[in-house]
Amino acid sequence: MKKFEDVKRTKARESTNAIERIYITMRHLFIRGFYKPMGVSGETLRQSLLTLSPEIYGSIAEDKVELNGLLYIIERLPEGIEECRYINLTSDEGYSISHFKPIIPPKRRRNCYRIDDEQMNIEITRGRSEIYDILTHLTFMFMESHKIMKRVLLNEDGHLSRDWEKLEEAVKSPNELNIQQKDIAITHVANILGRTFREVNKVYSNFATKNKPDRFLEIIYHLGKLALIEETQNEKRVISFSPVLRERLGHHIHGEVWAENIKTVLAEKKLLHKKLHIISANMHSVMNTLYAKPALHEEVDEENMLPTYEALSDNQNLKLRKKVEDFAAKNGMIYLKDKSGTNIDVQLFDLSKVPDKNCLFNVKNHKDEVIIVMDYAFGEQAYETLDELLKPHKIDEKKIYLDFDSISIMGKAGILEGGKGDLMIPNAHLFEGTADNYPFKNELKKEDFEGFGLNVFSGAMVSVLGTSLQNKDILSFFHKSSWSTIGLEMEGAHYQKAIQASSKIRHNIKDDIKVRYAYYASDNPLETGSTLASGGLGTTGVKPTYLITQRILEQILY
Repeated sequence: MKKFEDVKRTKARESTNAIERIYITMRHLFIRGFYKPMGVSGETLRQSLLTLSPEIYGSIAEDKVELNGLLYIIERLPEGIEECRYINLTSDEGYSISHFKPIIPPKRRRNCYRIDDEQMNIEITRGRSEIYDILTHLTFMFMESHKIMKRVLLNEDGHLSRDWEKLEEAVKSPNELNIQQKDIAITHVANILGRTFREVNKVYSNFATKNKPDRFLEIIYHLGKLALIEETQNEKRVISFSPVLRERLGHHIHGEVWAENIKTVLAEKKLLHKKLHIISANMHSVMNTLYAKPALHEEVDEENMLPTYEALSDNQNLKLRKKVEDFAAKNGMIYLKDKSGTNIDVQLFDLSKVPDKNCLFNVKNHKDEVIIVMDYAFGEQAYETLDELLKPHKIDEKKIYLDFDSISIMGKAGILEGGKGDLMIPNAHLFEGTADNYPFKNELKKEDFEGFGLNVFSGAMVSVLGTSLQNKDILSFFHKSSWSTIGLEMEGAHYQKAIQASSKIRHNIKDDIKVRYAYYASDNPLETGSTLASGGLGTTGVKPTYLITQRILEQILY
């Protein structure tokens, strides 16, 4: 038993070292300005990723192509990136006023621009975490492309397999494939990927778009094609970082504009001197919890609002959702669409205008208060945005300190014991890869969430450098060692760092500001088949989302 534990500890240590090498390498490449992912300059990154073998990338270390991991990264990268030899990471440099049409990945809010047949530009406005996220996804994608290349390149003379020729024929067909043609193409591509017909058929439609039902074949073909060009013609793919991005990164340029926009609107609406509560959450749960009952009072079960919240979360019920949004806009909600580049939208709720009748909460005694709901930040961006928001507002060189009473963070996180939809109530955040730790008094308690049919866990949580870089060895160590961590997420320590700096050192906010953190589980990376790559929460996330929202609002409004 002791020998087994020593092996596990050694693997965890190796994985931790691999993560450290990955981030040091990424920073070095960023400073350098460019690199070739499948060349000598990208070798350390590739080897470290293989050593780490993150759960989300599945069979990255095996000969067969990883399908779920590929779907995960394709949903977070711009459409068409598999066709591009040149990928340029830029700051916000004015492409929005060009003729280029922005490409926004389905699962990541970032603007990307297809410059020509060979080049894709990706705008970085959310800090280093976004760069880490993109580079690890691209490294995985390029490594998978070389697996494809090795299975279709039969010899050094450049002869290609029959499977590859048939795949090329299917991709270049001017018409949509019929059922028989699709099955034939899947048969050939399954051989190329080292997968079964059943495995490929299962994921095929998940890659499809409205205009490209056979997109999976196109992705595999273009990945293999560029890898073949690299191997036979030595024309390497290149990732570069624009000079403006390298100059701006870390200077809070977008966060400062974002925070200033919020304070300007508060001043214009004469809300700047009111008591303020910040909630980091999605753009629907606080609004629906405050307004769904008064807006839909004839259509809801007042004793059980969960079916109403589930209906509002269904994209098929747009009319119902719009009814609540319109009611909220007329009764105290101010929606601020982001124009700063942070991709963090904001809602202001002026509680003096929230109707007393049919509201779930007694708002009569809170008419001089405002709730600021900010959409989810991404990794290090959490520090940049909250740090700027907590600073005093300047009017004619005069500093106006804002009366922040509480800061509440609700988010999705990976859980290390339990399953999707379960709850985590942290009492500390630990920075992955360091001994940095941020203990705090959480106003939310485990007992607040018991008795609702969900498992609730309390303890420390790890703030990771990237969700795509975790593996079982590291997570098991954090969970089973004296750290006793209950989950992992990306923003908690960054938020707490901003709060502590603003309250304890800068004194921009009061020392005893109330802090609340609660997370619901989006995945369990310690369970095979339960990682983020296995799919979303669906309606499973509705109950924990609204339960957390209700507990936060109860503490603010009672």
